[in-house]
Amino acid sequence: MMSTARSCLPSRAVRLAILGLGLVMLQPALARKDDRQQPANISAKSFDATQQANGFVHYKGSVVLTQGTLKVTGALATAYLDADNSVTRVVVTGSPAHIEQVDDSGNLMQGNAASIDYDNVKQIAVLTGNAWVNQKGRGEARGDKLTYNTQTSQMTGESSGDGMVHMTFQPKPKPVAAPAEKRGPAAATSAPNQPSATPATTASSPMPPTAAPAAAGSSPTPPQGQP
Repeated sequence: MMSTARSCLPSRAVRLAILGLGLVMLQPALARKDDRQQPANISAKSFDATQQANGFVHYKGSVVLTQGTLKVTGALATAYLDADNSVTRVVVTGSPAHIEQVDDSGNLMQGNAASIDYDNVKQIAVLTGNAWVNQKGRGEARGDKLTYNTQTSQMTGESSGDGMVHMTFQPKPKPVAAPAEKRGPAAATSAPNQPSATPATTASSPMPPTAAPAAAGSSPTPPQGQP
């Protein structure tokens, strides 16, 4: 009993831890609200159906289930019907079985596992056997069993034995800062023009006074030797 109790503790601890991490990583990305209102379509190479209420249908070969943006594929599938002949649950197996859906933000969720048990009423997918779930731009999880709510994007995971559950968180890319604008060298500031110095006046010798012209009416001095 003690050994059984000890072996259960790690699995429970991992389950609780993955729940907390899953809520942080996946809760903000909600699945499309209108997927649930879309018709569920299933195609395959062959099928075997029961003609009764609450019956089931076996599908074989290239099975594809679609409902809005939800898509589940695999090699074999069993669809369970209610009294109104609506699909309530689909169990798909493959190598691997695959599930994908687009959330309200336009991000794609993808998952692979050996088998996928999809509850169409609760909108919960249980991936078992080498399970992997990835949300584009948010992160991924790996484990032996992952339970994914396609309506709320919440996820839990657990391991078996000594296995581990792995999660990777993808941080949002930070915006790249614009390169600083390159500036040329600052223009040299020219000093204001200083007024030109007035050249010193060269001292010059005073000009000799000009002889006054002879007074009008005076006779010219006769030359010597004339009477």
